[in-house]
Order: sequence, then structure tokens, then C-alpha cells
Amino acid sequence: MPDLSHRTSRRQFQLLLFRRGAHATNLALLCCLAAALLLVTQAPLSSQQEKPAISVDVKVVNVLATVRDKHGELVSNLGKDDFTLEEDGRPQAVAYFSHETDLPLMLGLLVDTSLSQRRVLPDERDASRSFLANIVREGQDKAFLIHFDREVELLQDLTTSHQKLESALKLLEIARPDSDPPTGGGPRGYPQRTRAGTALYDAIFLASDEVLKKQQGRKAVIVLSDGIDRGSRENLESAVGAAQRADTIVYSIYFADEEPYQSFGRPAGPYGGGGYGRRRSPQPFPQERPDGKKILTRISAETGGRLFQVSKKLPVDQIYRQIEAELRSQYSLGYTPDANTSSGYHNLRLATKQKDLVVQARQGYYLER
Repeated sequence: MPDLSHRTSRRQFQLLLFRRGAHATNLALLCCLAAALLLVTQAPLSSQQEKPAISVDVKVVNVLATVRDKHGELVSNLGKDDFTLEEDGRPQAVAYFSHETDLPLMLGLLVDTSLSQRRVLPDERDASRSFLANIVREGQDKAFLIHFDREVELLQDLTTSHQKLESALKLLEIARPDSDPPTGGGPRGYPQRTRAGTALYDAIFLASDEVLKKQQGRKAVIVLSDGIDRGSRENLESAVGAAQRADTIVYSIYFADEEPYQSFGRPAGPYGGGGYGRRRSPQPFPQERPDGKKILTRISAETGGRLFQVSKKLPVDQIYRQIEAELRSQYSLGYTPDANTSSGYHNLRLATKQKDLVVQARQGYYLER
């Protein structure tokens, strides 16, 4: 498995994504590149001297939206003229509008495998298998799988293969505390992990900035976690910003276990940067436990998604069905910012002219010139 740690983000922290079984893919890619280079070197001189076409890069801001009525039911019969769109309080003309769901979907599952999720992980694995089988259209959509605890690991890169996604889901396992010795081998003979921590912000940042930012089409990630970060180099603001820059919607599936470490004979430690074992940064621990539900709610709201809470009345598989319905009922709106619009963050407000409808869409975007 090639180590991708040489690729760093703006904050220059190590990218711990390990691509399983990628050697054959890399070999095939090298062969294709070699063939392409051979064709280029043998091309006629006249074709190489042709003048290049002029390309003009026009920034289009795309907004994906879901609309519900006062009863919470999805509304799917609206047109372009039913919406109003503002950027920093200034009305914008919607130039592109679609209610088609045939656009390719790039979807990421970000699964918390820290101790706090041990009771729900089996249900998450089974529900994720059915969800991906239903939502990913082979040959058109793509999905990837990341798990995070002390570190962030890419178990499966973007693929349209249901078989590869199912194989990656089988690798999900809960990390053990550093003080507890491993009791045996992990899945497929990999050593059982013995690290603790929850690099939630790093996982969202890396999924957005390293995997989805360069992709086209509809983009979304689903985070399954208790929302409490322990040990990330990134913070909440940079994680949200990375998702916004990548035009990525974040859905959150919240599950909180009040005593995540009880069965391991140790109390829950402080919640904040650093985690158990070796410290990744000298940040002080907060005195109070953060509100993970509030954190996930903010991440989802600012990126155009929403939060779901796992309960007996609303298990993971039912949550997935609701997310699937939303992804199949999205409106896509686009506009071109004014030429004098400055770089940086800009607030967005999308609404319907019908006042009793609720619009779910991202709250802003970053313009990079």
C-alpha cells in the first residue's frame, strides 16, 4: 500500500490515507501513461504546432437544495421562478436550474471507529452496505469509505464497484485503548489497532480537500459519530471551510454513548485535542465535555445537510433511507458572481417565494480567484 504522507494540506499535517490493494491499479495506470507518451512523441509536427484554444474560466456557484413543507414532507414540484437567491444580501439571478437527479453523485462515508461507537458499529456496517447498494449506480456514481479514530484512514478510494465497497466495510473495527494489549489479529490478517482518539475534524477536512474537491457533480459525505473530536490537527472552522470549498454537503448521523470506555475498565478521558497516548499537539484540554450534537448540527447546517440522531425509534437503516430520499430529491441552482466580487467567504441565502416551505441549503461559499 503506497504511503501518501508526502501529500500535505495547507496546514502541512501528515495525510494518513492508505490505499488498500492499489498496486495493480497503479501498474495499469503507469502502462496507460507510457502508451500515451509514446503516441505524443510520434504525433506529426504540424498537429503539435496548432494554436491552442482559448479557455475562459467562469466561476459558477452551485447550490444544492432540499425543500420541505410544514409537515416535513419533501417538495419536488418547484421551478426556477419559485426560488429567491441572495449573496451577501444582494439578489442574484439564477442562471442554471435543474431538478434532475441523474447527475453523478460522489459520496463519502466517514465512520467513527473510536470506543464511543462500539455499540452501534455493527448496525452501521450492515445499514451502510444496504445504503451504498441502493444509492450508488454502478458506472455512474462513486463512493469512498474513511474510518477515523486516533488517525484517519482511507479504506476504499472513490469507486463505482459495490464489491469493493462491501469489502472495505468489512474492515471496519473499533480501536482499542493504547493500554489494552491486542487480543488477536484484525480483519484480513491486519494487526488489530490499539490507538484511541477521534480525529473528526481531520476526517472531514481530508475527505473534502483531498478526495472531493477535484471531483465534479453532486458531492456529499455522511459522518457517523458522537461529534466529539479528540486529537485533530484541524479545528471545526477549517473542517467546515474545507467542505464548503469542495461544494460538499455533510450529513451527520449522531450516536452518543455516555460511558464509552466502561467495558474496558477505564473512565472516559478528557475531551479535546491530544487524545490518549502520544500527544499530537500541545493544545490544552477543555474543562467541560463539548456538545457533540451541537457540533455536528453546525457542520451539517453550514454545508447544506442535516443531523439525524440514532434512537430505538429511528435506527441507522431508517436514517439512511431518509438521506437517500433527500439525495434523490435535490434541486440544483447555479449563478455567476459579479466580476467585482472579492475573494473569500460569501454568505448565501436561498429561499422559496412560498413562505411555508423550508429550504435546506448551504449557508455560504468561498470564492477563489
